[in-house]
Amino acid sequence: MKYTNLIFVLAIGLFISCDSKAPKAADSSVIHLNGTWQLVSGTTITKGVSTFTDYTKDQRMIKIINETHFAFLKHDLHSAKDSSNHFDAGGGSYTLAGDQYTEHLDYYSDKNWEAKTFNFTVSIQNDTLVQRGMEKVENEGIEREIVEKYIRVK
Repeated sequence: MKYTNLIFVLAIGLFISCDSKAPKAADSSVIHLNGTWQLVSGTTITKGVSTFTDYTKDQRMIKIINETHFAFLKHDLHSAKDSSNHFDAGGGSYTLAGDQYTEHLDYYSDKNWEAKTFNFTVSIQNDTLVQRGMEKVENEGIEREIVEKYIRVK
């Protein structure tokens, strides 16, 4: 009888210790965007015409993403070291629902792009982020699909 009670008490203790708040295995379907990403290539498709850009040769762009905001910085690698250097930057808030990533561009060096929303589909394979979606800015006459490929900066 003593052993039966002891086993019963141990079983209850084990059951209580198996709390539902215990860490669970990471969900592989969740996309983790947080971090710093370097743009390595991009394809722009305008009216059926594709243009490919290798961003590792003459320019460098990074995108930094935290829990609520993103920012990007881009500059030419071979431009003048004075105010004529071609520098581009912007950022704002974003939402992510599954693989649907929406940027709300709150800040940008060209005011025609500010207060715009851009919808993308994102995927991550190992340390590579692919972002695909439409850019439409009426004041600039821009309506095009973009596909950008980033690698995670370690």
